[in-house]
Amino acid sequence: MATGLLMLAMFTVCYTLLAKKLSNGILTAPILFIGFGVLMAQSGMFPLTEAEHLLHIVAELALIILLFLDAAQINLQAMRKRHQWPLRMLVIGLPLAIAVGTLAAAPFLSAYPLIVAALAAALLAPTDAALGQAVVTNEAVPERVRRALTLESGLNDGMALPIILLFASLTAEMMEPDTTNWLLFGAKQLVLGPLVGGITGAVGGILFLAAKRRKMTTATIEGIGAIAMAGGAYLAAGLVDGNGFISAFVAGLFFGNVIKGQCAFIYEFTESEGQMLSWGAFFLIGLALVPNAIAHLDIESLAIILISLFVVRPLAVWLSLTGTDAAPLTKLFFGWFGPRGLATALFALLVVDQIDHEIGEHLLNLAVNAVWISAILHGATAVPLAKWYGARMSNNEGAAEMMPMPPLRSETGPD
Repeated sequence: MATGLLMLAMFTVCYTLLAKKLSNGILTAPILFIGFGVLMAQSGMFPLTEAEHLLHIVAELALIILLFLDAAQINLQAMRKRHQWPLRMLVIGLPLAIAVGTLAAAPFLSAYPLIVAALAAALLAPTDAALGQAVVTNEAVPERVRRALTLESGLNDGMALPIILLFASLTAEMMEPDTTNWLLFGAKQLVLGPLVGGITGAVGGILFLAAKRRKMTTATIEGIGAIAMAGGAYLAAGLVDGNGFISAFVAGLFFGNVIKGQCAFIYEFTESEGQMLSWGAFFLIGLALVPNAIAHLDIESLAIILISLFVVRPLAVWLSLTGTDAAPLTKLFFGWFGPRGLATALFALLVVDQIDHEIGEHLLNLAVNAVWISAILHGATAVPLAKWYGARMSNNEGAAEMMPMPPLRSETGPD
């Protein structure tokens, strides 16, 4: 395993030396790290059992921290007043994607109850801006469009998680009707998790501001405190049978909206250490999950994935933006650039042990296959489509898209 870790370290160093050059091409970080993980799996340098154990640790750590920090960057008041597109894609588009996705997946999962198709659709609904980094960082794309994609992907994983947990509880109850505690367990997860997270984030934010006003802390120490708060929200929810991931997400929302941008760490971490966590998780997915998922990729699973990418999300986004000032081309652009990433794979890992083994393994393989297929398709199209779309919008075809945007974060914080 030491040799495998050394190879990963060397690969990461090489990638960082070429990162700027690679960002202008189709070989994105997720593609490369997933691919390197698959390569290491074939080499045998990483024992599979240790890789799976390490994946669970890194996956949970990445989810806790990134859910908290993504949520902490969102100014809910500003989003409600100024950012109609991402709000509609979240409030209308996400439920529509799950509903339409359920209907689309049902014929291919006819051997299972309908709730399994609903769970599959919910797992394929969250998007990941990391897979479309070439889009959200490309200045050829209008700022309003880039920000809308970033905001949507930052919030939709946390919003999809309660639905996924609910469907997982219903699936477990339906497949094992004698297990009468599943629904109660699911209800406690969905109620107590947000409650604990809200209290943790609000109290933590108030204490943070008090310490900052009295100059009792420093910028570096503040960052450690934010990470500890995310972990505390996760662990505290577990003590009362609430869901720790939902708790971390809600804690981030409350914390960020109490401090109103007065912690630069929550913006800087996502662009530095957060990238390392994300790359590590993609590598371990490629190492521990992708080879088995590819071996179980059948026509039905491929159809569900492609319909989700090419039909379900584009249709849900188009309908959710009906009546707004978004141009038709912008609706299509939003619909395509909803890549499936870490949340899809990691949420599947969370529920696989809660439900029937056969169904759980099938949905896990479906989610993992969706991630690597999305990584290739969205990675390959990100740069050329971003340039083409930006050029079309700059030719006075999208006046609303070219409007300057007010900052989403608090005026007192970093932009």
